[in-house]
Amino acid sequence: MTTALPTLDRSAVRSFVDTHVVPEADRWDRAGAIPEEFLARLSEAGLWAPFLPAEVGGAGLDMVGLGAVHEEVGRGCSSVRSLLTVHTMVSWAVQRWGSDAQRERWLPDLAAGRVLGAFCLSEPGAGSDAVGITTTATAHGDGWLLSGVKKWITNGARADLFLVFARNGLGISAFLVPRTAPGVRVEPIHDMLGTRASMLAEVTFDGVLLGPDALVGPSGFASGMVLTGVLDLGRYSVASGSVGIVQACLDASAAYASARTVGGAPLAELQLIRAKLSDMVTDVRAARLLCQEAGRLKDAGDSATIMATWVAKYFASTAAARHATEAVQIHGALGCAPGSPTARFYRDAKVMEIIEGSSEIQRITIADEAFRKAGGTNTEDQR
Repeated sequence: MTTALPTLDRSAVRSFVDTHVVPEADRWDRAGAIPEEFLARLSEAGLWAPFLPAEVGGAGLDMVGLGAVHEEVGRGCSSVRSLLTVHTMVSWAVQRWGSDAQRERWLPDLAAGRVLGAFCLSEPGAGSDAVGITTTATAHGDGWLLSGVKKWITNGARADLFLVFARNGLGISAFLVPRTAPGVRVEPIHDMLGTRASMLAEVTFDGVLLGPDALVGPSGFASGMVLTGVLDLGRYSVASGSVGIVQACLDASAAYASARTVGGAPLAELQLIRAKLSDMVTDVRAARLLCQEAGRLKDAGDSATIMATWVAKYFASTAAARHATEAVQIHGALGCAPGSPTARFYRDAKVMEIIEGSSEIQRITIADEAFRKAGGTNTEDQR
């Protein structure tokens, strides 16, 4: 086991990732799970929720720093970064919207990784827009009766605590549901295209009886505040992790092109190969700057961070998909081989264009912002 990292700056996390993540990522991908010993290693290193305040066991890391952590972890393994993403979303919701009793009960264990969180929004017929949610929380005595099915839940197969969004008659509310609560059933989902080790699951809540202390924030408050804030933070993590994928593609492609010869000359001398690498260098820098700007706005408490994060996630995730394709092309058959890191980057990068707001939704949302800023009509008015 390691001990906590002496600092949580980029260089320390990069060293941790190069030592403990990069050598194992392909094995975890084939196994479809992250082993318990590595989850404990993340706890020892203090990486689960370092943004939480020191008094509950966190490191008080700012959002720019958190983005750097998730970028470096994403460079090594998108599945591990995905676990950090959903745990971050749960931890942040408890810190920001939880009652004093909820914070006292959950935050120390979330900070230490003794309790791992999962974010439960998506359903078989509803994605991250929340409009189609059918899971219900019905008033029952002084508590709630929770019923419904959540699907594609990252870390659902392993998590100890679920942050569940459900309709309660007044709107959408958020609830903290322990895995051990009677009526909770978990069915792992295997063999996904990408982030194969992120331990996805379908989680069924079959008449789960919850006390009044399960509700996060006021009843019916989630869709406007809790959900928006939590999704924004998850989107920021995915954007940062996508930067990590582009960096990994650049590193792998530059190394391979330098070593591989074609007709007696290094592959790196071919102009088309150099053009691909130039685009990777440019896009990884641009994506990193977009993520840093979104992080700075979060640290400043500026509401403009919501759109900045949309833009960062859209740019970074599409760049990851584009350059993962180029990385496979540069590696040729080797890039398609079993156990190839570039093949894993390719599969994982496609997932980044879907989760936490698809690229199509992002393009609509970003365009709407352009119309608002122009003082004109939105896309509906222009039809």
